[in-house]
Amino acid sequence: MKYFKKLLGDRIYLSPKSILDEDIEKYTNWMNDFNVTDYTGRSGHIVTLLGEKEWIEKSAKNNDNRNFDIIDLDGNTLIGAIGLEHFNWIERSAVLGIFIGDDKYRNNGYGVEAINLLLEYGFKYLNLHSIRLSLLAINERAHKCYLKCGFKDTGRSREEIFLNGKYYDKLHMDILEHEFKGDYIRNKNIK
Repeated sequence: MKYFKKLLGDRIYLSPKSILDEDIEKYTNWMNDFNVTDYTGRSGHIVTLLGEKEWIEKSAKNNDNRNFDIIDLDGNTLIGAIGLEHFNWIERSAVLGIFIGDDKYRNNGYGVEAINLLLEYGFKYLNLHSIRLSLLAINERAHKCYLKCGFKDTGRSREEIFLNGKYYDKLHMDILEHEFKGDYIRNKNIK
């Protein structure tokens, strides 16, 4: 089996990060695509197959993070990545990161579904109190997605991100455990 259904949703599932050569090639392609990297803050990086393989292998071995591949249920196709990192177990907080690399899956609710699966996992299984994120202020599509998932705006860092010759503001958002509503994980045993 190529992927593992850790968190099963309606149209997708989240699988622990794989180290398959074909996926490493797909991730390398995405990490060199400005349509993906302009919104993840990685457009200045050059990503090689070897570099991406090393990052994925390190990520897969790091038990401090919870990084997942986003897999389309219909075709068992890798469409992006999502994860929780920078855990603070005393404050019960973490940082969420996501991208949909396959452009056919953008603007179709897959990001919302993946985020809701990860939020439920973070709040109901990892006992987190707060999940936060940051994004490029001009990324209106992502901002609407996060608001739809229940995140609240918490601040703005002015001209923090340098991209394509200009400085842009960075938005900060979070969601608290009592603000999260929903039941999204379909394969859980205890209801």
